[in-house]
Amino acid sequence: MRYIIALDAGTTSIRAFVYDLVQKKFVHGARREAGQSFPQPGWVEQDANEIYYMAAYVLNDCVRFAGVEQIAGIGIANQRETTVLWNRETGEPICPAIGWQCRRTSDWCAALDGETRALIAARTGLVPDAYFSAGKIVWALQNVPSARRLALAGKLCAGTVDSYLIYKLTEGRSFVTDVTNASRTMLFDIRALRWDEELLRRFDIPRAVLPTVVSSDARMGETQLKGRRIPVAGAAGDQQAALFGQACLDTGESKITYGTGLFMLFHTGERCVASSHGLLSTIACRIGGKTTYALEGSMFHAGSGVQWLRDGLGLISSAAESERIAQSVPNTGGVYFVPAFTGLGAPYWDPAARGLFSGITRGTERAHLVRAVLESIAYGARDLTDCMQRDSGSTLTAIRCDGGACANNFLMQFQADVLGVPVDRPVERESTAMGAALLCAVSLGLADLQEVARLRVSERVFAPSAKSAERSETFYRAYRAAVARALLRP
Repeated sequence: MRYIIALDAGTTSIRAFVYDLVQKKFVHGARREAGQSFPQPGWVEQDANEIYYMAAYVLNDCVRFAGVEQIAGIGIANQRETTVLWNRETGEPICPAIGWQCRRTSDWCAALDGETRALIAARTGLVPDAYFSAGKIVWALQNVPSARRLALAGKLCAGTVDSYLIYKLTEGRSFVTDVTNASRTMLFDIRALRWDEELLRRFDIPRAVLPTVVSSDARMGETQLKGRRIPVAGAAGDQQAALFGQACLDTGESKITYGTGLFMLFHTGERCVASSHGLLSTIACRIGGKTTYALEGSMFHAGSGVQWLRDGLGLISSAAESERIAQSVPNTGGVYFVPAFTGLGAPYWDPAARGLFSGITRGTERAHLVRAVLESIAYGARDLTDCMQRDSGSTLTAIRCDGGACANNFLMQFQADVLGVPVDRPVERESTAMGAALLCAVSLGLADLQEVARLRVSERVFAPSAKSAERSETFYRAYRAAVARALLRP
């Protein structure tokens, strides 16, 4: 068997890639758009059936390319925190999937008492926020008519996208999630590696609705494709998969993924580091019986800001065009953008914040606005980097980058200048899918961690300009002043 299929179930697209175990690279890919709906301000939903149908479509496309007899297994990476609830007997969702960006549970989170908030931080490494899955499950149990009835009858499943896809792919035989996805629910004790009974009791969530938690390199089950049973082996949340795909395997190694949001993970080894600066402690991976951890920070909106320039404002015709337009002006003309479309994540954690442009004058042109949106992504990463260095006691020496926006040379150079460290872009840009493929290979005994480390190759390293340090500090202070305005409540 020569191939592994990596299934990457993202927020706006479902993709599958064929990884060639001989050539050590992807040789084929398939992609389908995944829709989102916004039924109320701050609400984000997806059709879970559509996610599965698109996954089945891209998997079958890859099978046609590779030949079913040549496929060793399927690895999965997925958008995290997005929550699906479905009927255990029929496999059908009982309501739309509640997206990770959805803010409908902000009031519920704000109402949690101090003791519960401290318990969440101590056990799960997270901060109480609508971002995570716990509140979404509580909301569904309280507001979806059939949810509580099915839960009491032992017929309700609640899980993240990986759980739902594995359940469907295995025809209901496997109801599991891996430790990285479990660590994003606000219900999982990341040190004891189990669902936390005290939090479940406080939130009135029946334990039976949650999946069994397994290692990232576990064999999750088997799916039948074209008459052959193929192992589903290896799974991780998309950001942890990207960390693995970038070969960030040791303490101090870090990566930034530029997707719909911006996600930065800093590997802390077998030590679970508690943050005092609004970052999250999360599980990086569990392989070969060993659990490793990471500090994580995220911006809810990064690439989605560029998408908004294109689809909402009509200022650009494509994401790629943003680079040329941004470079057509020497700076933003004093304009700063805060991408708080649905609040701000780390280190601010303010669901009430809203996006704004600051510093607009009569001389402001389209190019200034476009450049300000791109620069805001780099400033958000600077927020996270500063916090990570203080929490970990380590100085970052380089950042590995991936995701769609890492193709933007202007942004990568500006990012290096703002951070003051090199930004390392790999030859293989699909780090999330690569992580899923390599986790599958490790699970099946077709690769080891030494090979994972050898496979990553740099395509370009963006070094910070020696002349940019003082100027970048000035710009960053101005950006922080704009954020302070966004944080002001009426």
